[in-house]
Amino acid sequence: MAEITLAEKAGFCFGVDRAIKLIEKLASEGRKVATLGPIIHNAQVIEDLEKRGVKVVESPSEVEPDAILVLRTHGVTQEVLREVEESGCEFIDAACPFVKKIHKIVLDNSSEDVVTLIAGDENHPEVKGIKSCAKGESYVIGNAEKIDELLREHPSFSEKSLIFVSQTTFSIKEWQKSVKKINLLCTNAKIFDTICSATEERQNEAAELSRKSDAMVIVGGRHSSNTRKLLGVCEVNCPAFLVETASELYGIPLKGYGSIGLTAGASTPAGIIKEVLETMSEIVNENKMIEEEKVLDSVATEEFDFAAALEESLNSMNSDQKVVGTVLSVSPTEIQVDIGRKQTGYIPYSEYSNDPHADPKAELKIGDTLNLIIMKTNDQEGVTMLSKKRYDAIAAWDEIVKAEGTDTILEGVVTEIVRGGVIVVSKNARLFVPASLATMSRNDKLEDLLKTTVKFKVIEVNKQRRRAVGSIRAVLKEERKANEEKFWAEVQEGEVRKGVVKSLMKFGAFVDIGGVDGMIHVSELSWNRIKDPSEVVSVGDEVEVTIKSLNPEKKQIALGYKKLEDNPWEIFKRTYAVDSEVEVEIANFTDFGAFAHIMPGIDGLIHISQIANKHISKPADALKIGEKVNVKITDIDDERKRVSLSIRALLPEAVVEEAAEAAEEVAEEAAE
Repeated sequence: MAEITLAEKAGFCFGVDRAIKLIEKLASEGRKVATLGPIIHNAQVIEDLEKRGVKVVESPSEVEPDAILVLRTHGVTQEVLREVEESGCEFIDAACPFVKKIHKIVLDNSSEDVVTLIAGDENHPEVKGIKSCAKGESYVIGNAEKIDELLREHPSFSEKSLIFVSQTTFSIKEWQKSVKKINLLCTNAKIFDTICSATEERQNEAAELSRKSDAMVIVGGRHSSNTRKLLGVCEVNCPAFLVETASELYGIPLKGYGSIGLTAGASTPAGIIKEVLETMSEIVNENKMIEEEKVLDSVATEEFDFAAALEESLNSMNSDQKVVGTVLSVSPTEIQVDIGRKQTGYIPYSEYSNDPHADPKAELKIGDTLNLIIMKTNDQEGVTMLSKKRYDAIAAWDEIVKAEGTDTILEGVVTEIVRGGVIVVSKNARLFVPASLATMSRNDKLEDLLKTTVKFKVIEVNKQRRRAVGSIRAVLKEERKANEEKFWAEVQEGEVRKGVVKSLMKFGAFVDIGGVDGMIHVSELSWNRIKDPSEVVSVGDEVEVTIKSLNPEKKQIALGYKKLEDNPWEIFKRTYAVDSEVEVEIANFTDFGAFAHIMPGIDGLIHISQIANKHISKPADALKIGEKVNVKITDIDDERKRVSLSIRALLPEAVVEEAAEAAEEVAEEAAE
């Protein structure tokens, strides 16, 4: 059993974790969020954020007026920062505190007469940002040897004032070598060790773990500087493999190593690390799959040995060992067949199929022919026991072996849910599919696959142990990609489509509309104001949605759920007209009148002059919040969607006239 050790410092660092949580919080509050460039170097994280509505822009001019711009964790150049400030858009600087510290060091210590030297990758966004802070000459070196080249080209630097800083994720080993050279060759150098402490700890831990392990797996984006540094630190001590996702593990020969270390870059989320760890365990520790072994060893040991031997000798069998039988009858326990010999042939139900749900009575009829293998013959009783499942399994196994590592797609039925995955029976051959490769998403339930027909690819075969591992997800991904291409080629704004709610977030609901996900913003779920999408829909609900807008470049789809006929204003217009009398509930007061609930989503205004048959100074003099009163609809403004109400209009005419006369007298007295 291979031992897998996970480094303690693997995964998100403080700066990355802080930035991601900030964006997730803004998105959950329903804010439109844009990031200036990818927030971190991890394609999976960026893709996840895009699904939540977070857009990646290349300049402040691309930011929508009501969106908030988040600056990347690597920091930006001073020129870009000024451009953002001058654009007037709302923004938050999510640069890592360690990066900001380097900016301040360079800004405070550089001048026109001071040379700034930066250890790092000159094409990395972080280094570009640091370089922009230098007020004089600035140069980037990728390793200690570059210092010699730089001083040969500029010999005066050895006497000039110089500051030396590094990218936060620079190699510690190279930094130490570079510092020695600077101290030796430059007399007026100020050296600032700006490698992030978390980076230093991560690299030291990875180096130590790689010295103790037979192999290392590093998880992270291939464009991530700190991930590549971890790979460099580890491969000095043992074979090291860089993967971005768990699926890439199947292309790595992990089984030959006794101990494997696992670490991850600072931009790698915990979910991906967990998936990689679980998949590694599935690959290298077959003995952990206890249930899988039990199911695959469904026949007794001696029978299994017979099947293995039978597989080796099948091609050399003579006609006496494999026969064709014709179905004579099907009883509750066995199938009787004619094999053209004096003995009566029978197939026990246990030898009919590896699929426990197979029903010979429903599947067979008299006269059907079956390919069979002779299990044993009893001449005294004149009977021969036959097996259909052994013959089918051997033929199917050959097909599985040929399909290994190819694009061949096979089909089978999920017969059991076992520890770590599912068992698929394909033409009576058994195959194991790990949980991580059984569904499109880890949130999908394995139980939903039971007794269903699935398509899969064969990714690994162990001929000696007659074990095969397949991937249902590989086929689902291809089908999804094909569906996506077809969808984007045909879809148009305004279309109505049916879909299934896949997940809920604070800001809306994600819906699968035929292999492609779209989002219904919370404001599009209901005509009434709601706090959470769960008030309207649930995961698994079948819904009818309208394509509101499309962004083919970003693969983003905005969906609408609320229907025009459900619009409270349309319902109100169908139900009420001017001069209608209706009972309403007083909702709140203003200086000029009272607002009242007419029906859900529709309020009307009772002007202060229409509340009573006498002069009142404020609505509260005559009404109470929550009080129900009868009113008359005096006006409906369809353009502005406003309703005018009157209590006074329902009062007896004489009372109104008396009130009017009294009001005139009061006015005359006031005038005198």
